[in-house]
Amino acid sequence: MSDARTLATERLLPAPPKRVWQAFADPAQLARWWGPEGFTNEFETCDFREGGAWRSTMIGPDGARYANESRFGALLPRQRIVVDHVSPPRFVLTVTLEAEGGGTRVGWSQCFETAELRQALQAICIPANEQNLDRLARVLAAGAP
Repeated sequence: MSDARTLATERLLPAPPKRVWQAFADPAQLARWWGPEGFTNEFETCDFREGGAWRSTMIGPDGARYANESRFGALLPRQRIVVDHVSPPRFVLTVTLEAEGGGTRVGWSQCFETAELRQALQAICIPANEQNLDRLARVLAAGAP
């Protein structure tokens, strides 16, 4: 963690940065892996450009529906993706991509508005973030879309 408001992890994924970038940029691929295990997604809007809107509903294994609204912030092709999650709980997700061997070292940093909010959500977010990366790794390992 870089500060008391941030949860961070990293993972070496089995694909080059270009392929990982595509898994974020293509809404059809993103819908296959976004969210914790057992969740599915309905995307209303996924405008993958700086300032672009991302509105979706995550559907839990129990059928509960969770509306999400985000904006894409800084997008540096094959290097960094910044997502401002504007619906509660508010946070900024920064994903970094760095070529390593034949794969990509993915940094995943979630910065909440306050340290108290991070503390309240870490028991949910830490395993959920790892599951998100597990799901992404499976999509990447399956090859081209």
